Amino acid sequence: MNFPTYIHTLKSAFDSAGYELYAVGGCVRDRLLDRPVNEYDLTTNAHPDQMKPLLEKVGAHSLYLLGEKFGTIGLIFNGRPVEITTYRGEWYEPDSRKPTVRFGDSLEDDLARRDFTINAVAEEIGADRLIDPFGGSADLHRRLVRAVGVPDDRFRDDPLRLLRAARFASTLGFEIEPATFEAIRRCASRLDGISRERVRDETTKMLVGPAPARATTLLVELGLMEYIVPELLELRTVSSSGGGPQHKDVFAHTLRVVSGVPPGLVVRWAALLHDVGKPSTLGYKDGDLHFNGHEKVSEAISRRTLKRLHYDRPTVSAVSKVVGMHTHANAYHDAWTDGAVRRFVRDAGDELQALLELSRADVTSYYTRKVKAAARRIDELEARIQQLDAEAAIASLRPPLDGDDLMSLFDRPPGPWIRPIKDYLLDLVIEGELSPGDTEHGEQLAREKYEQLFPAEE
Repeated sequence: MNFPTYIHTLKSAFDSAGYELYAVGGCVRDRLLDRPVNEYDLTTNAHPDQMKPLLEKVGAHSLYLLGEKFGTIGLIFNGRPVEITTYRGEWYEPDSRKPTVRFGDSLEDDLARRDFTINAVAEEIGADRLIDPFGGSADLHRRLVRAVGVPDDRFRDDPLRLLRAARFASTLGFEIEPATFEAIRRCASRLDGISRERVRDETTKMLVGPAPARATTLLVELGLMEYIVPELLELRTVSSSGGGPQHKDVFAHTLRVVSGVPPGLVVRWAALLHDVGKPSTLGYKDGDLHFNGHEKVSEAISRRTLKRLHYDRPTVSAVSKVVGMHTHANAYHDAWTDGAVRRFVRDAGDELQALLELSRADVTSYYTRKVKAAARRIDELEARIQQLDAEAAIASLRPPLDGDDLMSLFDRPPGPWIRPIKDYLLDLVIEGELSPGDTEHGEQLAREKYEQLFPAEE
């Protein structure tokens, strides 16, 4: 197989310095699957302190040394990302949240320490020769994720591999080999000892990947979801329709919704968590099933879940907002006033598009007529939003008087008295009954509202 020129340049530089260099892991796997290779992973017997001057000498720049203690140096060479890792030897502190490794001396030992056979394949650059001691190419042909050697040992080396198995199976459309599958189930509790950031990053890759429903199902079947979002497990025993509990009803709905939204981080997480509050809000009234307030409970659980996984504050805020508002858009009907539509847009803020995408996917009825009616409802709402947006910049609507203006008008210091007057004026602006720039009329209305709110002060 042909390699880009810059990979041959690196190979020649390492050869001249007396070091070995092979392509390995994901780039070889993807080349064998005829998938595009966006980043090359290389492995060598050179140690990081030996690599750095060599790489600088051949013109590599932007060296990333965060993985140096694990033997990995990332770099940009000829504008393309490359990672070069020293051969791995034995793993130390396997139960640590961040295990360390000892550098190895041979390619064969390095491959024996890798996670799965499909990643334990190397290719000699320029020689068109595969080094495949564990049958990785055959497993690629069989579409199997199989641990190298003894599965339990591989997961003891680094329990993050438990998640990586689910990720490779879901993103590649592979099955997990039975012995490896059972080993993951046995070792699932080891995931609890992995740093939340590492768990978060692997989960993110699965969730925004091509098969989020398959990934979610695997995490449940493998016993791993208990250590990521245990609240999701309760969805398997709750029905979203009458007749009492039905196995996997709400969970199956959640899987369809996750598959129905585009691959964005916010909307995929919101789809996964939008009904997570249903088990705790389930109730019956006059024989009918209801989940009163489940969206607010789901919002709270979403916030806790994403904080627990150490997502950044903007992501936590965005996902929880979409979850908390996910019933709003599907409640739309043509009796909504323009003011109601404007308020919906203002409340959704930057998450408007994700909210509409989730709302479309949230109707998963087996009745085609119901699904089409829901889609038509969202289309009508979007059309009204676009119409109103053309008439006014909704997000920038402001009352004609701000807090300073009101304090000056009534000669009062700041305090909670300001908010109801500002909100009143803003509502009039939203309804189109007051221009944002009409301060004269705004002052008159503010005085009238002030007299209503504080008559004893007159």
